[in-house]
Amino acid sequence: MPSLLNQTTDQRIVHHGTWEQFKLIQKGFGESRGVRLFYYDETIEILMPGREHEIFSRLIGYLVTTFLAEKGIFFQSTGSMTQEKEGVVSAQAGESYCIESVKVIPDLAIEVVFTSGGMSKLERYKALGVPEVWFWEDGVLKLYHLQNDHYELIDRSQLAGLSNLNLDLLQRCILMAETDTGEAIRAFRREL
Repeated sequence: MPSLLNQTTDQRIVHHGTWEQFKLIQKGFGESRGVRLFYYDETIEILMPGREHEIFSRLIGYLVTTFLAEKGIFFQSTGSMTQEKEGVVSAQAGESYCIESVKVIPDLAIEVVFTSGGMSKLERYKALGVPEVWFWEDGVLKLYHLQNDHYELIDRSQLAGLSNLNLDLLQRCILMAETDTGEAIRAFRREL
């Protein structure tokens, strides 16, 4: 059986269950690196990201971090930390960020979607109150901003500082990284 570190595709298990069952599963996976756990609306999801998922997640995170640092915008990268509202929802984004100040729930969650469930993940983040969620799926970056208790598809970030991020450049460099990550990063930095 291949190890989780060597798998190339995401492995995803979805199970109906209670918050209490989720917390037991979460405890059982406590020492397991590379496993992400989600809960919302009596649905438990276990995700073991594959190689491609992790490559894109880290690259997008690196580019966003580079932009924020280069532009002098205060941020705290919170990675894939667990975000929870007790008894209601638990999620772990691929990457997440607090912008302008440190917060319990980050301002931005970035998800790389290779299996399924992109849109249903928005409900989790809405329950958490995450202001903005970005999805990288099928070579396209889509941004959603929480407004009036629902997410709206937007063409530019509404978050302070990130509203000036050239999304065409970001998407082009993410795609470029499929063949040469170093060149993608250099191209991104040159155009900042």
